[in-house]
Amino acid sequence: MRIAALAVVLAECAFAQTQSAPDVQEIMDRVAKSQTASIDARKTFVYDQEELVRMKRPGGKVAREERVTYTVLPSDSGVSRQLVNCDGKYELKGHFISYAQPGYHYKGLDIDGDLMGSFEDSTGESKALDGISHDYFPLTAERQAKYEFTLEGTETVKGRRVYRIRFGPRDKTSIFDDDDGDSAAWKGVALIDAQDYQPVSVDTQLAGRVPLAVKILLGTDIRGLGFSISYQKVADGIWFPVSFGGEFEVRGLFLYRRNISVSLVNKNFRRADVTSTVAYSPIR
Repeated sequence: MRIAALAVVLAECAFAQTQSAPDVQEIMDRVAKSQTASIDARKTFVYDQEELVRMKRPGGKVAREERVTYTVLPSDSGVSRQLVNCDGKYELKGHFISYAQPGYHYKGLDIDGDLMGSFEDSTGESKALDGISHDYFPLTAERQAKYEFTLEGTETVKGRRVYRIRFGPRDKTSIFDDDDGDSAAWKGVALIDAQDYQPVSVDTQLAGRVPLAVKILLGTDIRGLGFSISYQKVADGIWFPVSFGGEFEVRGLFLYRRNISVSLVNKNFRRADVTSTVAYSPIR
């Protein structure tokens, strides 16, 4: 009886929290506005970015690995990255060969190199507010229009009240393609700070399977695709992503198969000196 009573109390508390929260659309509207309002503020910050992408063959043997460090600088349209260090290696006939240039191609058809480069582009998108591609997380007003959101309640994360919001494609028939070529491919959960209306974390998964036509024409299948991103407040009203990662499997033509993991960390946030040219030393 005590357990049943406790369950009722918890359910009532969760319902009360949901009732006291704004409407989910109001929350997401505020999130979109907070994202837009932070554009100029984010341009005043410089930070360090460390990224690791690892590709494994079936059985767990490493085929290729790349550790890259950048200094991320503000630009007129978003961000730009200055390479500090690249420590890469690929396996060839039982031996690892090192290289020092991101996305290095060691042969004409280098699928690993192409995939490695595509992920580095997506985490260094010059027009993104924080470098992370908008394709991964539907938080801007334009992206939100393609999704539906459900408020599941409130909770506390690191001493701050957050809204727990689940999302998925509004039109499930066009997950991978729509009229403007801008798909809504994700489903997941976002935690939104109840004071600043900024994302605290977002976890996504592919909303559907790769269409059979894509598998036949391109010979590509992706399994377990999903990403997680965590944000941190670095100043009043200014939040940045501090970690980003995911792990999934890619299968392609000619028996190509890789388990791919990507991990990114942003740190050492500091205000840029906009009145003079600044030289940034390598990260140690």
